Amino acid sequence: MSEAPSPSRALMRPAATVLENQEVARGTFRLRIADPEIARRILPGQFVMVRAAAEGTDDPLLGRPFALYDVQHDSSGKPTSFEVVYLVIGRGTDSLSRRRPGDRVDVWGPLGNGFGPSPGPGSALFVAGGIGQTPFLALGRDWLGKATYGDPSDSGRATTVSSATLLYGVRSAGLLAGVEDFERAGIGVEIATDDGSAGRHGFVTQLLADRFEAGDRPAKVVACGPPPMLAGVARLTQAHGVACDVSLENHMACGFGACFSCVTPILQDDGRPDLRRVCVEGPVFPADRVDWSRPSH
Repeated sequence: MSEAPSPSRALMRPAATVLENQEVARGTFRLRIADPEIARRILPGQFVMVRAAAEGTDDPLLGRPFALYDVQHDSSGKPTSFEVVYLVIGRGTDSLSRRRPGDRVDVWGPLGNGFGPSPGPGSALFVAGGIGQTPFLALGRDWLGKATYGDPSDSGRATTVSSATLLYGVRSAGLLAGVEDFERAGIGVEIATDDGSAGRHGFVTQLLADRFEAGDRPAKVVACGPPPMLAGVARLTQAHGVACDVSLENHMACGFGACFSCVTPILQDDGRPDLRRVCVEGPVFPADRVDWSRPSH
């Protein structure tokens, strides 16, 4: 795991401008926010906290964490804005879904640790369940050498993977979001749905198991989604000796380690679990370091 960033380096934007807030699947929105400095700094796997309080109120009081989806640039190549993709599941995200271009939201970030450099040469597999596909567009573009994020002088990003594929599982076809974005970026997409309405009928972990059974040995697997799915991915990758990182989606209140609401048990070198703050030490962890036998918050 990489060194946790200092919370003091996070940028606080009490009135960032919404450029776009478009529904891209059932209950799923792509939000674009104008902020050249966050767009310049943020790395794949990092996240921002966004709060959309009603005008003149502090309701909702807390922000919501959203992974970087992608960064936009002007005609000269300078970063101008960034995007996140979110699913409406409660009061905070419902309030956010009502924001229109020109409205203001509170934003702080970049937060957390990103995925790190490409494991290439070789292939990469991204395994996503539910809204877990959101960190993988930027990651795929980065690892394929199609885009640069953060400091362009970071030599650790020079080696690229030969191919990247998203294994994407949702409950039903109407929840699939951003498939065309991945395909345009040169990232292959394989789909599984719980109800069989698109792709394979079943869980996304079966797509991964099928690849292993066919002899596929990627350089790395990266996964994001519900804990049972992540635990399944961790078991499969360990059984086949394939390196795997997971991006955890624990509930967060502050985003910079002050409230301890997002802790999860992480195995130490001696094999004993110790609680770590997902927002600061994560959200990305080696899959074999997460204690899947214990509940996370």
